[in-house]
This record gives sequence, structure tokens and C-alpha cells, in this order.
Amino acid sequence: MSLIIQYPQIDPELFSISLFGMEFALRWYALAYIAALILGWFIVVRLMARPKLWPNDEAPVTRQQVEELLTAVILGVVLGGRLGYVLFYRPAYYLQNPLEIPILWNGGMAFHGGFLGVVIAVIWFCRRHNLRLMSVADALALATPTGLLFGRLANFVNGELWGRPAEVPWAMVFPDPRAQVCPPEWVGACARHPSQLYEAGLEGIVLGLVLALLVFGARILKRPGVATGVFFAGYGISRFIVEYFRQADAQFITSENPMGHILSLGPVGVTMGQILSLPMIAIGVAVILHARRKAAA
Repeated sequence: MSLIIQYPQIDPELFSISLFGMEFALRWYALAYIAALILGWFIVVRLMARPKLWPNDEAPVTRQQVEELLTAVILGVVLGGRLGYVLFYRPAYYLQNPLEIPILWNGGMAFHGGFLGVVIAVIWFCRRHNLRLMSVADALALATPTGLLFGRLANFVNGELWGRPAEVPWAMVFPDPRAQVCPPEWVGACARHPSQLYEAGLEGIVLGLVLALLVFGARILKRPGVATGVFFAGYGISRFIVEYFRQADAQFITSENPMGHILSLGPVGVTMGQILSLPMIAIGVAVILHARRKAAA
């Protein structure tokens, strides 16, 4: 191995204070969520301030409704993300320990669950206010990559969700003892792909730029649903690709299945993250095709 990059030791806590015998801390992860929500709100508000981007030159949501929409999205992210993690990744454990399900501060959130929670929240919100569902979804599609970027950077700061063992020049040694366990035949330090940064780049920067170019260059908001479909498919493809470099969840890894594949055909297999991404890709393509047919009608 020509080069090993040591993980930059970053304290997950910005600061902590003691009050009444209890310790309260502001963590980078929480700050990432706060920043993502604030920037998401700002992006949606700015989009609504440009009615010429939308069908009939009319923004689908008022500024006041954006604030209520943000509340619904927060609930969808938290409840969906937690329940998704419980059901998709550790159902047996939480079936035996159901009182631990609400304990969010110990970690355990699933993007696909949070995404489904947001979908349900947005559908409820649009029906309540009689709004154009696909146009509202399009606005959120443009705002979401920023949140994904901050979230993946927070994963990196926390030293979690690292990648598979690697010999690439930018491979990194993560401090968690579990990240330092490589296959028996591995020689030298157990360096891994910084897959959190791969996800930040693909899901956050690349997908965000693609959507921005389509929205402000190709004016796709005039065709409700296209931006939403691009986001669905783009995220699914990005996550599917990164899963080849990201370490599978520990509960799926065994001595007979070191890659953590859920389905395998010899050396080729797919992880839980890839299985959950396939429906997103399919839905994204279907939404784009439906939006294009509707616009052509």
C-alpha cells in the first residue's frame, strides 16, 4: 500500500455543558440536521419567490405554508428514519427490546425509512391544503441534496458508516475498533474507503448540481414530477454504486458472508442498501416517464 491516510480526529461534540447534574452536548450530527433543515427551508422559499419557474407562472406553496411543510417533513424524517432502521436493519433486536425504539440518541436512522416518512408527510400536507402534490415534491427534491451532503459529512465526522477495506491511495484508517478488523490475509493497517465522502459527493454535490441545472436551465419545474423523478432515480443510482464500497451493516456479516450480501449468486451479490435503492430507481424512472407523457398530452 503506497499511502495510508489517518482519519482526522474530530471531536463529534462542538461543546458540552453540565446543568443540574446532567451533561448536555451539541454534536456535529445534530448541527448537520439543523443546517440541512434551515437551508432546505431557504431553498424552497426562494423557489416559491420565482413564480416563472412553475406551471402557469404560479408558485404552488405560499411562504406561510412552507413553514408548516417544514414541520411535517421533520416529523417524517425522524419517525420514518427511526422506524425504517428498526424494521429494515434490526427487527429481531427491537422485537426483544421494544422500549429502546424511541431512544434516538443512541443512533440508528435509515435514509430509506426517513424518505418514506417524508413522502407520507408531503402527501398528507398537500391533501390538507389542496396543493399540487408533484410540484411540492419537486421543490423538496431540489432542497434535499444539501441535507444529504451535510448528513454524510456528519457521518464522516462521527467516524461511522465507513467503507470496505481498500488499498487505494486515499484509503483511511478509522479509529473505531470495529473498523480496524480486516480479513485475516490483510497486510498492514486496516485502511478503508471513506465511503461517507463518496456519498456526500454523489448524493449531495453531483445530484444537487444536476437538479439545479435542470431546474434553472431546462426549466423542468414547468413539467411537474420530472425533478422528483430525477431525484428518486439519482439517489437510488448513487446509493447503489456506493454500496460496493461501503461496509455492510454488521448484522448481515458472517464468516460465510463477509460482504454482508442479502442475495448472492456466487461472488456477486447485493446488500440491503442496494435492495432498498432498486425501488427508488424504478419509481424515479416511472415518475419521469409519466410526467413527460402528461406534459405532451
